[in-house]
Amino acid sequence: MRQKQAKSKISTLIVALVLVIALCLPSFGQSSSENTAFVQLRVLTFNIYHGATMKGDFDLDLIASVIKNLDPDLVALQEVDFKTGRARNMDLVTELGYRTGMSPLFGKAMNYDGGEYGEGILSKYSFKSTRVHPLHFSEGHEPRAALEVEVELKNGSVISFIGTHLDHVKDPGDRIMQAKQINELLEKIENPAILAGDLNALPGSDPIQILRKKWTLSDAKGLKPTFPSSGPTRKIDYIMYSPAKSWKVVETRVIDEKVASDHSPYFVVLELLPGK
Repeated sequence: MRQKQAKSKISTLIVALVLVIALCLPSFGQSSSENTAFVQLRVLTFNIYHGATMKGDFDLDLIASVIKNLDPDLVALQEVDFKTGRARNMDLVTELGYRTGMSPLFGKAMNYDGGEYGEGILSKYSFKSTRVHPLHFSEGHEPRAALEVEVELKNGSVISFIGTHLDHVKDPGDRIMQAKQINELLEKIENPAILAGDLNALPGSDPIQILRKKWTLSDAKGLKPTFPSSGPTRKIDYIMYSPAKSWKVVETRVIDEKVASDHSPYFVVLELLPGK
């Protein structure tokens, strides 16, 4: 009888010990680093000029090396060709995904040169959801789009990332309409969000002022020019975030790269604040 009682007590202690260990350990498939209260994101926007370089050649390896050297988590790419004649019938974002080890996504804005033309996103994270949002364009102007993805970060937070390329002509009418559409898009997003791209608009212009009603500039205190890459004089490439209380800017940099494209890559490190 005493032996049975002793065995019963030992069994109870073992069960209790197992439960304590299970409660102390991270959930299955989740490392202890994934339980941290905050996460930093390295974000890049880069107009890749459909793979052409300022030397007059076509060099995806150079573009990929620029991206890899910055080690970004999320990249918004503009002027991305999908199997066009001028891009040697290549799917540029997939080619860059292969070269950088990141997940690629293409978003079509229009048909062009036997293929398609639009936006690209590269991500270290898999995509929970993806959407292509056609933007307003006037007759005779290029169609534009906003490419939106949702990703789940290592701490379990879900964010939205939007890459876009606004109209480039002198008349700002289409850019103004496109900026308003992006703000309307944000109103439907419940996650913390990042907007990145070539907006073809100077600081203080109407499209940027419209966007600033909903978004916060990552470099509001030190706007540096991004175009042309040979000697930047104009700020037209941006990374913004929303809501302001969810994010902290850790670093902003315009990358001095004169050959890979006619735009300088623009790089920002953002921290998603705890509980956001």
